[in-house]
Amino acid sequence: MESLLLDFGVRVVVALQSLGGWLTLPMSFFSLLGTEQFFLAILPALYWCVDSGVGLRVGVILLLSTSLNDAAKLAIHGPRPYWYSSQVKAYATETSFGAPSGHAQIATGVWGMLAAILKKAWAWLVAGGIIFLIGLSRVYLGVHFPHDVLLGWIIGGLLLWVVLLAWDPVSIWLRERSLGRQILVAFLASLVLILVELIPFLGLKLGGWVPPQEWAAYAGQAVSLSGALTSAGAFFGLTAGLAVFKQMGGFNTAGPVWKRILRYVLGMLGLLIIYLGLDLLFGLFAPGGEGGVTYLLRYVHYALVGAWISFGAPWVFLRWRLAEQAHERGSEWIRP
Repeated sequence: MESLLLDFGVRVVVALQSLGGWLTLPMSFFSLLGTEQFFLAILPALYWCVDSGVGLRVGVILLLSTSLNDAAKLAIHGPRPYWYSSQVKAYATETSFGAPSGHAQIATGVWGMLAAILKKAWAWLVAGGIIFLIGLSRVYLGVHFPHDVLLGWIIGGLLLWVVLLAWDPVSIWLRERSLGRQILVAFLASLVLILVELIPFLGLKLGGWVPPQEWAAYAGQAVSLSGALTSAGAFFGLTAGLAVFKQMGGFNTAGPVWKRILRYVLGMLGLLIIYLGLDLLFGLFAPGGEGGVTYLLRYVHYALVGAWISFGAPWVFLRWRLAEQAHERGSEWIRP
């Protein structure tokens, strides 16, 4: 049954690729709109320069979707089309498993969240078009079967629905907690994200899973916990940093355009320094590979990246008078 599904998927990919190589550039562009890197560039702009509440919602669903996708990939551990068949041209390459499509899932969550915030019919139409083209691009590029993309859309849509449904009740509950408990909840939630991925990871490692010979060479890097530590660390840093900064009074994203642009430039500069600097520093203690020290440093690394977005950069903006304090002192964790 699985081979029939994969063989059908190969035929679809080959048919799309037969339309011509001229589609590679536009399809690569649409694929870019579903990458974590693209959203990580947009998230600070929203959080620092437009509306911190919107930025927070995008950040939360981005990290939750990334974590859930990594776990689902390990649980299903399916191949990518170019792993499975030499008929498929690899216009892009990936090291993780194929199903479900991370681009399709994350795009559904993030672009869907933006449409839900705008609450306009045109926003849903634009988001739907972008989500569809991102999914189509992943099939054309040879990195996903059609069922990978379909599964990504379904999981992304379900996660979006759950987050939208739970946002207000969870926000109200968190506001009634002390700062210490808010930070504890953020930390425990990050551990849950790790656990969700740890279960299928151990299943593959301890179960003695061996990939089929025809794509075994591609699967060597796919069984990893690195993604779990990245998402969990960033989630803890982002949410804990927000809790602390809200206690200090928060900040207002309003202001002249030049101040907003300067916030983004300075904030991204600080983000790059933290990201690259810690990557170099931690690389001296754990030079690659998988293991406890590497995983711990990765968690700390991305926790500091998340904390810079929600706490460090806004604090600098206030100190340098690039933003005004919101005067919302208290234990409020999330304010839409």
